[in-house]
Amino acid sequence: MFNGIIFNKGIIKSIKKSNKSILIGIKSNLKIKKEELGSSINCNGVCLTLVKIDKKIIYFYISIETIRRSNFSKIKIGDEVNLEKSLVYGQKISGHFTQGHVDTTAKVKKILLIDNSWILKLEFKNRKLIKYLEEKASISINGVSLTISKIYNKNIILNIIPHTLKLTNLKNLRLNDTVNVELDIFGKYIYK
Repeated sequence: MFNGIIFNKGIIKSIKKSNKSILIGIKSNLKIKKEELGSSINCNGVCLTLVKIDKKIIYFYISIETIRRSNFSKIKIGDEVNLEKSLVYGQKISGHFTQGHVDTTAKVKKILLIDNSWILKLEFKNRKLIKYLEEKASISINGVSLTISKIYNKNIILNIIPHTLKLTNLKNLRLNDTVNVELDIFGKYIYK
């Protein structure tokens, strides 16, 4: 479990693709000990297993299912990635509970700057998932806990404050970029 509050980022330094998987190396200042091999780390909203540590580069295996559901099929060397370690029992929850189980992706359709905040319009790849959303409910975008401002058709509107832009890779988004989306788990389960 994670909470979508990002304090660490990393840069993609290596990508090794095979037919049905990817091995990525991310350079980061995230403090990780050798005994944490096998632990889960949220990378751009996706729960990935740490498989190798080599100095300041951490490595993750990405399966075909994750490639299909996330924006990792489009990653490039030099891309910035949001990173979050798993929650520790008793840790303060500032965002909302996330699992790193990406439901879909969304495309950036509009970015408006109002004062120092962004208004971000996203179009869901899978519009059937919109039924699980509610205005003022939580959503995870690239692993960042955000609040939905407005929902219509297959689009959502988000307000992103300057502090969040400063700490995350959301500030790098451009029109037509693809982001990872995880719906609020409580909303999905209650609906089900």
